[in-house]
Amino acid sequence: MVTQGAPAVSQDQSKPTDEEIEEELCLLDLEDADSLLEHVQDLISQNLDDFPEDQINDEAARYAAKMTKASITEGTRNGHVLIIRHYICFHLRRNKLWDSKRVDEQTPRDIAAFITQKCGPVEEGFEGRKYSTAVSTRAALTMWYKHLRPNESLMEWRLDSVTNTWSAKSGEVSSSARALALEDIHRLYEHCVDKDLTLAQRRAGIIRYVAYLLAWLMLLRIDELWAMTASTVIKLRFENFDKIPGERRYIDISLNTRKQNQTGLLHSGRLHANDGDPTICPVRAFILLTSLYGPEIKKTGPLFLHVTAQGAVMQSQPLTASALSRSLSRDLQGLGYSSWALYGTHSFRRGGCQYRIKVKRWSADMVAAWGGWSQVEAVTMFRYFYSPNDNHEFMHDYDRNK
Repeated sequence: MVTQGAPAVSQDQSKPTDEEIEEELCLLDLEDADSLLEHVQDLISQNLDDFPEDQINDEAARYAAKMTKASITEGTRNGHVLIIRHYICFHLRRNKLWDSKRVDEQTPRDIAAFITQKCGPVEEGFEGRKYSTAVSTRAALTMWYKHLRPNESLMEWRLDSVTNTWSAKSGEVSSSARALALEDIHRLYEHCVDKDLTLAQRRAGIIRYVAYLLAWLMLLRIDELWAMTASTVIKLRFENFDKIPGERRYIDISLNTRKQNQTGLLHSGRLHANDGDPTICPVRAFILLTSLYGPEIKKTGPLFLHVTAQGAVMQSQPLTASALSRSLSRDLQGLGYSSWALYGTHSFRRGGCQYRIKVKRWSADMVAAWGGWSQVEAVTMFRYFYSPNDNHEFMHDYDRNK
C-alpha cells in the first residue's frame, strides 16, 4: 500500500498575540453558525415555535410590527419578520426609550442579550432554546440591520475611534458544523459515481466527487466567501497540478497565495496514490476526471466544469461554488442523511483534519503545515478536530484496548 506523505513543518517560532488568538477564535465561532445559514429558511421554519405570535400583542408589539413592515420588503419570509418583532419587543419591554434603528457600541450587546434570553440555560432564568434557534435569530437580525445599513456588509462590526461611530466590515467567515468523516466520503463516492446512473448523471457526479475528495484531502473550502483564494477547491485549475506522464504514485500540486500567506509564495504538496482504499485515491480520481474530459477538453483553466442535462461537458462554464454547495445538500439528502442541514461547505476541511489525526495518525503540527495554517490558526485548530455536532456514536469503544 502506498501511503500519503506528510509535509515538512515550518520552524517559524514567532508567537501569536492574545488579540490575534481571540480574533481567530471569534471567526471559528462564526464558522459553526454560518454552515447552518446555508439552510436558513428551513431552520427558521423549524424554530418558529420558539417565537409565538400570542406573546407579542401589546403596545411594544404594535410598534415592532410597524417598524418591520416599514423596513422589510413584502417578499421577505414571515419567519424573519416574526423573529425581528420579538427582538424589538424584548428590548422595548426592558427600556421604552430603546431605539430599534440605532447602531452603536451597545448594538452587539443588544443582539447578544436577546440570543442569550432565547438560548441561555433554563436554570439561569433563560428559555433554553436550541442552537439552531440562535443561528436563525442571527440570520433574521442580520437581515434587520442590513435593511438599516443597506450599503454595508454585516459580517463584522467595527468602531471608528476617530468618529466614534460603528459600522460593519466584511469579515472572514467560513462554513461548517459537522465534519464529513471517511465513511461519509465513501458513501458520496457510491452515490455520485458507483451506482446506476444515466450518462449525464454519472459525468456530473464524477466532477462533484473529485471536487469533494480534493477538498477533503487537501483541507480546502468550497464556499463563495473564499472564491478569491486558492484555499477554495472550486478555484483549482489544471495548472495547479503537475502529473508526470506514466507516474501513478503521486500528483504534485501548487496553490496560489492563501489568506494566511500574503507574500506570494506558493503552498505546495504531494498527493500520493492510495492502493489500500481506491475510493479516496487522488491519483485514480484525477485519472477518472481527465478520462471523462477526454481530448476535447483543453487541460487548462478551471478544473471543475459544468455538465448539461444532456451530459455535455462545458469548458466555457466552470462549476460554481454555489452549485457545488447545493449539490452537496442534495447528495446528502439522497443518501438519507436526516441531519444533512448540519453539513456545510466547511465540512470537508473539518473532516479532512479529523481524518489526518484519527486515521492517518498525523500530529497537529503536520496537519497545520499541510493545511497552510498560520500559527494563530494552529493555536485554535483543535476546533477543527472536534465539534459537539460531529458523530460520536462510537464512544463506547473509546476506552477499549487495541
